[in-house]
Amino acid sequence: MLGLRAQLGARGIDGPDLGSQGDRRAHELLAQRLAAARPGDAVLSEEGDDDGSRLGAERVWVIDPLDGTDQYCWPPRADWAVHVALVIDHRPVAAAVALPALGRLFSTADPPAAPERRDGPARMVVSRNGPSWQACVVADALDAEMIPLGSAGAKAMAVVSGAADAYVHAGGQYEWDSCAPAAVAESAGLATSRIDGSPLRYNQPDPYLPDLVICRPELAEAVLHALR
Repeated sequence: MLGLRAQLGARGIDGPDLGSQGDRRAHELLAQRLAAARPGDAVLSEEGDDDGSRLGAERVWVIDPLDGTDQYCWPPRADWAVHVALVIDHRPVAAAVALPALGRLFSTADPPAAPERRDGPARMVVSRNGPSWQACVVADALDAEMIPLGSAGAKAMAVVSGAADAYVHAGGQYEWDSCAPAAVAESAGLATSRIDGSPLRYNQPDPYLPDLVICRPELAEAVLHALR
C-alpha cells in the first residue's frame, strides 16, 4: 500500500482518485490471497459485493482493505489501516490490523501486552472530523483529553499500544470497521463492547454495526456508566 501510494503519487494521482485506487487494489489483493489460501471460506469486504452466501458459511473473513481512505489520500498521513479477521459463530477467532505507514502489525497470534497506564488525565481517541456526543459525555465523565485520529483501526491500536486509554464510537460503522481491531484489542486484554455493554457480534444479515467501545479494563465500568 505504501509503494502503491508512492507510485501513484509520482504519476500525479492524489486526493480521492488515489483513495479509490487504493481501496480497489487492496481489496483485489486480499480477495485473491484469501481465495488461494482458503477457497472454501466466505468473505465480507467493504469493497466487495455481498450476495448473502456468507450467512450460511462456517468461516467468514471480514476485511477492510483500506480503513481510513481519507487519510491514505493525503501523504504523509499515517493514521490508516488494513483489517483482516476470521469469524466463526459470529465471533472473530483470529485477526490482524496493519498500520503500514508506521511499519506496525498487531495480531491475535502474538497479542501485545497493554502497557501500564501513564500518570495524568485519561486520553480518548476521537474522530478527527469531530467527536460524537457520546464520546464527549465519556470524556467529560473521565475528565479525559481527546486526541483526534483518522481510521478506526488507528484509533483502536492507539489504545492497544498505550498511546490512548479509550475509544468510543457511536457515529455509524460497519462490521469491517471494528471486527479486526476489536479482536486484537480483546486479545491484548482490553475491554470491548457495544456502547450499551452488549457483546460485538459479526457476520450478521445486516453488516451495519454503528457503535463500539474499546478501553482499558479498569475504565470499562466508568465508560459504560457514562453512556447509560
